Amino acid sequence: MGQYYPFFKAYDVRARVPDELDADLARRIGRAYAAEIGARTVVVGRDMRLSSAELADALIEGLTAGGADVLDIGLCGTEEVYYVTFSQATDGGIMVTASHNPKDYNGLKFVREGARPISSDTGLFDIEKRTHDNDFPTPARTGERRALDHRPGYIDFLLGQIRPENLRPLRIVANPGNGCAGLIVEPLSERLPLEIVRLHFEPDGELPNGIPNPLLPENREATAAAVREHGADFGVAWDGDFDRCFFFDENGEFIEGYYIVGLIAQMLLAMNPGEAIVHDPRLTWNTLAQVRENGGTPVQSKSGHSFMKQVMREADALYGGEMSAHHYFRDFSYADNGHIPWLVMAQLISESGKPLSTLVAERIAAYPASGEINREIGDPDAALADLERHYGAAAQSIEHVDGLSMDFGEWRFNVRKSNTEPVVRLNVETRGDIELMRAKTDELLARLAAA
Repeated sequence: MGQYYPFFKAYDVRARVPDELDADLARRIGRAYAAEIGARTVVVGRDMRLSSAELADALIEGLTAGGADVLDIGLCGTEEVYYVTFSQATDGGIMVTASHNPKDYNGLKFVREGARPISSDTGLFDIEKRTHDNDFPTPARTGERRALDHRPGYIDFLLGQIRPENLRPLRIVANPGNGCAGLIVEPLSERLPLEIVRLHFEPDGELPNGIPNPLLPENREATAAAVREHGADFGVAWDGDFDRCFFFDENGEFIEGYYIVGLIAQMLLAMNPGEAIVHDPRLTWNTLAQVRENGGTPVQSKSGHSFMKQVMREADALYGGEMSAHHYFRDFSYADNGHIPWLVMAQLISESGKPLSTLVAERIAAYPASGEINREIGDPDAALADLERHYGAAAQSIEHVDGLSMDFGEWRFNVRKSNTEPVVRLNVETRGDIELMRAKTDELLARLAAA
């Protein structure tokens, strides 16, 4: 957390409105951002939250007072700020959003040129210090605000990432959770042979159907039920600023993000043979197998968007995926995108002739996984050290890329600490042995509980 404001986090600003974040602070953050990166032109977008328009207006006032011209793209998703930042070659972009936080929260996500992330180790805390100290040099001029209709170009870009002519007339349930993803789904659907079943489709800052976070099990049933009711081929749901997307098969079953990574890699490698694919260390065997079977080169990165984007650039990777439902694409300036994945999935289902449940079942059978399990632990460091001592002699390999990963040939696990709370996150997988996976998961959880 930041030195001056606890709501300056590692990757963004996320705060309660108005007691922590208000228009005055947003205005000063705009001044600080313009000064810190020497911005001449900045993209600003906002989500549907009730406070977003006021905060965006104040932020833009600060940016223009700091000498930056602003391209205002209005109501949108985070990926649209990324798109305009790199496609218009601006000096940076800021998205006003609190993603999947409760409705009385809001926040800011920052990028510099090329949609490169600004995080705690790449300038975010310097922006925080300038904001706190009112350290704003007098600019040579006042910037101007200009509205930009970027969306037609963005829809063209998305359609260029797949082969639309190969799509069958699939029926798809789309649930933006009253966030902004529908603003993209609607114009896409007009140009694709897809039937879209719209659920919680209108952007609404009151969040009448709950917080838009499909990772919460209680938020999944609406999408699952709609898939079953309408006989859909699959369902897709997003968080509020739609930088993450989540899948449901034709039976309404929620699909673990781990298996989605391998399927997207398979489809993209079919169109782009021989490319590098980046993955995180939590669950790996299925992704490694699918990448290699389809002629790609797997590259491992620590989880987290700033690490993934850095490794994507270093490897010039075609695609990178995390089991947390973040998906990164080279053609998208190595940034994460919530719409390319479901378009790619529609193409994979169309071309393979297999339903999503079958595609996933084949991978689960080959590499059963526990999914991420969180446990509160008093001393996470001691717990990880205990696991390494206890299992070390039997391990074929031990890694510390992201927490502790141990490979025993027929099974492996990764356990890592949360950055913000006394919690560890456990993932276990095996080679085709679901009973071994369950037994080892129970064994590890018991040892963690005793730590």
